[in-house]
Amino acid sequence: MALTLEQKKAVVAEVAEVAKSAHSAVAAEYRGITVSQMTEMRAKARKQGVYLKVAKNTLVRRAVEGTDFECMSEQLTGPLLFAFSIDDPGAAARLVKEIAKDNERLIPRLVSVGAQLFDAGELDRLSKLPTRDQAIAMLMGVMKAPIEKFVRTLAEPHAKLVRTIAAVRDSKQAA
Repeated sequence: MALTLEQKKAVVAEVAEVAKSAHSAVAAEYRGITVSQMTEMRAKARKQGVYLKVAKNTLVRRAVEGTDFECMSEQLTGPLLFAFSIDDPGAAARLVKEIAKDNERLIPRLVSVGAQLFDAGELDRLSKLPTRDQAIAMLMGVMKAPIEKFVRTLAEPHAKLVRTIAAVRDSKQAA
């Protein structure tokens, strides 16, 4: 069913709004995916903070003009599903990778991050980026490591003295 001009403008405006604030985008070919599989994919996308859209490539080209994802415009061919990461840069890549693992009909084609276009091979690398909470936990671990080491260094002479006295006591009791 053909879209009217107003519907096309609404799609372009919606995708453009999302593309302006998104961190990364993944385009995947979805030929042969059933409606129930697509519905399941959309539900997972909502839970993970990913904007998922199936739209005509010409409309998406217009929507991404002037955004970081303009680099994708030239290679938009075939039936493509677009996944934009809203909160977490790796969320869209994780979603597409997870679903493509279970469904061989979903084929990743393009990955875009920071106004750079990558081929589908980089999907794995992007999907392994830590989430915000994981990154904060890693940073906190790095920040507290020197303090922990300093405290252990200060406590070690006392602990060594206690172990030495305990060893002398045990040797006297054994004799």
